[in-house]
Amino acid sequence: MNELTNQSSENSPHAAAARSFSQVFQLHPVLALTVVVTDCMVSAVDVASLGVTAPFLWLVASLFVGVTVFLGQKKWTADDAESAFIKALIVAFLTALPTPLPGFLTVPSGVVGLVQTLRRNS
Repeated sequence: MNELTNQSSENSPHAAAARSFSQVFQLHPVLALTVVVTDCMVSAVDVASLGVTAPFLWLVASLFVGVTVFLGQKKWTADDAESAFIKALIVAFLTALPTPLPGFLTVPSGVVGLVQTLRRNS
């Protein structure tokens, strides 16, 4: 009987809406942390001491973050390739901007991903 209750609640419109909301805005917590840390490190680096130009450093960081988010989203959140690619492009674009990444852009996605991961494991 308990299986019927769980199955009917999983098929309810509210459960479907919650699943689709979290799937659209979910960024795995490890990936969100990687994006924030990478962006902070690139923003704090003295480019002259590295012997490279700032645009080159931002480009390398955004490529690293984009590829990492794409592969991580496909592996850890079971996103399809198109969804993972769109999320990776958005994050790579935000990382490529020559300003520190505001936490209000990535932290909520990481929180949604953490909640979804915890719900899946329980």
